[in-house]
This record gives sequence, C-alpha cells and structure tokens, in this order.
Amino acid sequence: MTAAAGSAGSPQELDLDAQIAAYQREFPEVDPQIEKVVTALGRLNRRMNVAYGRQLVALGISSAEWEVLKALVVVGRPYRLGPGDLAKRLGLTPAAMTHRIDRLVTEGLVTRERDETNRVRVIVELTDEGREKWLQTMRLAAAFEDELLQDLSTAERGTLGEILIRLLRRVEDSQPDAGGRLEDLD
Repeated sequence: MTAAAGSAGSPQELDLDAQIAAYQREFPEVDPQIEKVVTALGRLNRRMNVAYGRQLVALGISSAEWEVLKALVVVGRPYRLGPGDLAKRLGLTPAAMTHRIDRLVTEGLVTRERDETNRVRVIVELTDEGREKWLQTMRLAAAFEDELLQDLSTAERGTLGEILIRLLRRVEDSQPDAGGRLEDLD
C-alpha cells in the first residue's frame, strides 16, 4: 500500500481520508465521522509515542526505565516503593521488575536497600540523579506538547481535554481491564 499524494504519513500508510474511503468502500455501514476521530487519535498516539521514545533515547534511558522513574516520582517524597508495589503499578511480573531495577541501580538512577524497619522488605528509592533524569524528560516532553498544541486556544485545549477524558472514561467503564499492556491480549 502506498501513501496518497500529499500524505503526512509514512510511505506504507494511506492519508486519513483515503483510509476512511477504503473502509467505506469495503464496509458501507461505517460512520466516516467516527472513523476520522478514532483513526486520527490512533495515529496521533502512535506518533507521540515515537516522539517521546526519541526523547528518551536522546537522554540515554529506555521507556521501561522512564516508567519506573515516573512511578517513583508520582508517589511523592521520599520517592520510595517496594519492588512488588512497583511491579503492580506497572503491570509487570516480579522478575521483569527486578530486571528493570537492576538496570536503574547500575545507572545510578535508583537505589535498592533493605528496609531498616523490616529487614525482609526491600525499598527502591529514586536518587537525585534519577529525579534529574525525570525532570529532563519532563522538560523535553513539555516543549514537544506545547508545540503540538500551539494552534489551539486555551479554551480549545480545555474543551479537547474534557472531550478526551469523556472518551477515556467510556473505555475505562466498558473495558475495566484495558489499562494493561497489549501483551496481555496474546
């Protein structure tokens, strides 16, 4: 499949209108307005993930490592969680979590130590270097997101945010287990 002339997509991807026209040709009952929305959202999500991935690579961390840093920052100071809690928050197995923590410890972005109050328990804590790495990624993401939304007014941004949250809630209500990883569907 080749891109239509003037397409901003990849060479393998039809432009949005051509893709919707193909859907209508093969499935006449499709609602073109709905397809335009969901196809655009899917493409936007994919392209944003690629852009964020490039930013992470430029900073020398993986998306998997970013997820751990984010989970620690979100809990707030002192940015500490047990490996089991981290695994649950990220939808990972304990073995996968251990592998991520090992890499982050090696890179100096987190520490892993025994809990002084319960010697059986291990605590993973964000280091100052890890928090700085998280801040660097946030700065790059904020600049990208500001550029992405530059053509929308403050009111339009607010309206778009509200609409997207309504859509998200609809999916969350109808698919309560959909927060997992795509591998869960295998």
